Amino acid sequence: MLKHTGELPIIGVNTFRNPKGDEVLESLELARSTEEEKQSQLKRLNDFHALHAAESPAMLKRLQQAVIDNGNVFEVLMDAVRVCSLGQITNALFEVGGQYRRNM
Repeated sequence: MLKHTGELPIIGVNTFRNPKGDEVLESLELARSTEEEKQSQLKRLNDFHALHAAESPAMLKRLQQAVIDNGNVFEVLMDAVRVCSLGQITNALFEVGGQYRRNM
């Protein structure tokens, strides 16, 4: 509410906007993937999981331990993305730190 009334100034959002900037679109057309594209991506993900099935559990444990030990998570994360999918990494971090839920 404060953002919309301008009481909470956010540069580029509600203050110091370009007077000749692009107009705000009323509707935005979303690009949707075809069923073939979806299945292709799922196959690649499954292939990636199969290829790294032996390495990923240990790497996820290492990532979780780095979080618990308050270590250099970024360094371990850079190693983890080579053998773990985003979903695997996200779930491992949720197990350790919980998942943020915004109060409504």
